[in-house]
Amino acid sequence: MASKVGKGKNLSRRSFLKFAGGASIAGVSLGLTGCGQPLTPASAVGGDGWMPTQYNEPGGWPTNVRGRVPIDPENPSIMRDDQKCILCGQCIEVCKTIQSVYGNYELPIKNDIVCIHCGQCIHWCPSGAISEREDIDKVLKALSDPKITVVVQTAPATRIGLGEEFGMPVGTNVQGKQVAALRKLGFDVIFDTNFTADLTIMEEGTELVKRVTGELHHPLPQLTSCCPGWVKFVEYFYPDLIPNLSSAKSPQQMEGALVKTYFAEKNTIDPKTVFSVAIMPCTAKKFECQRPEMISAQTYLKDKHVSPDVDVVLTTRELARMIKRAGIDFPSLPDEEYDQLMGIGTGAGAIFGTTGGVMEAAVRSAYYLITGQQPPSELWRLVPVRGMEGVKEASVPIPGAGDVKIAVISGLDNARKIMEQVRAGNSPWAFIEVMACPGGCQYGGGQPRSSAPPSDGVRNTRAASLYKIDANAKLRNSHDNPQIKQVYEEFLTSPLSEKAEELLHTHYISRAEEFDAKKPSSHLYEV
Repeated sequence: MASKVGKGKNLSRRSFLKFAGGASIAGVSLGLTGCGQPLTPASAVGGDGWMPTQYNEPGGWPTNVRGRVPIDPENPSIMRDDQKCILCGQCIEVCKTIQSVYGNYELPIKNDIVCIHCGQCIHWCPSGAISEREDIDKVLKALSDPKITVVVQTAPATRIGLGEEFGMPVGTNVQGKQVAALRKLGFDVIFDTNFTADLTIMEEGTELVKRVTGELHHPLPQLTSCCPGWVKFVEYFYPDLIPNLSSAKSPQQMEGALVKTYFAEKNTIDPKTVFSVAIMPCTAKKFECQRPEMISAQTYLKDKHVSPDVDVVLTTRELARMIKRAGIDFPSLPDEEYDQLMGIGTGAGAIFGTTGGVMEAAVRSAYYLITGQQPPSELWRLVPVRGMEGVKEASVPIPGAGDVKIAVISGLDNARKIMEQVRAGNSPWAFIEVMACPGGCQYGGGQPRSSAPPSDGVRNTRAASLYKIDANAKLRNSHDNPQIKQVYEEFLTSPLSEKAEELLHTHYISRAEEFDAKKPSSHLYEV
């Protein structure tokens, strides 16, 4: 049997595996230039001829081999099917050049392979060798147990990505169909992560205001903490900037903590029987839910038998597979609504799914928290922080705080450059949003694949859909969400209260001792 690796080029499986098993030195000596050249054609994923450009250039195997990044077999987020890997080097390109992770540390490190779990290598892999680690069976097991209450939340970006898996146009908002499909699959309660995106803004925004006004003696700039890939990047490469990170958990983890406390208490449900699922556009969320710090409900309830705040994370693609396997005609589903209590989100919560969205949402509520007045209309369309540029800046005048300088970053190589300025004390900004994935969560590692490398055309279309949701929303400010007001009145008291700190905030750890992060690796490629 032969494996097709390029037009007119065939390689026996036996020869391929022989090379893959022992050619790391050869792979380096072959001349590793050219990995990361645009894939051709860029219009289809996984079809014949969809290969890095080195496969269409003169010269045969093995000169077209570039190597691959290592993936730990125990990685909770991503995995690789070695039989599909063609050693083309595209995963190296995105991890090293776009994300500034691979090749930026000494190998071997003491305990683990460095991975921030962003999953962008999935989008750059032409053969489909890299994928998320599937957790569908865990969810099906919970759904089949009548003693378990299975609660699911859906992130903002999933609703404008899921439809693509069913042949619908890029960026189609399928929020209502997604809810309907989840009910058909048997989920007991369906909540909107937009609710806790609004809650995150209240906590993170209050923290920012207190830093700016000096009530909290924490350093500026404040760095966002919603993105678990970015947080782990800081823990590895910039542990000295951990104090700059907001202590606010991500919306996913806030929702998980409240599901097993506030929701369970309101509905007289034993928290030990609650199974919490999150539908996310992000593979790093699988890692995040397994962090040992993410057991706030267990700690709050003083019951070690309560499972972690979020039990399982499924990507958008995994949910699509569940729907297809169940034989559900997704495009024909009528729209349905989220369950209440934690089912209302504002337009500010919706735009969390794109680069600049967290910043725009935060600025709206920060203005209100400082002035006591609703933000002006220009903050409902903060143009300088919109778009796919990797680094964006703006200055927002807020009465009582002056001109607040902000920055928005997507892609971790861009983040590295800005963090070097922050580390050197040259930062003019008070608040910086960082998302690991270029374009933000709407092109996270768990979203439907489109082209390789991913195009800004798809990113812009998805982002436009999220901004449309915001523009058409009845409520556009997080602080105006009536269910946010309710959860504070009934349960949390106020932002940064003792109970809010216990359930909605976290801490971070330095991982820098595992390697010397300042020295680029001389062991750049693994095949």
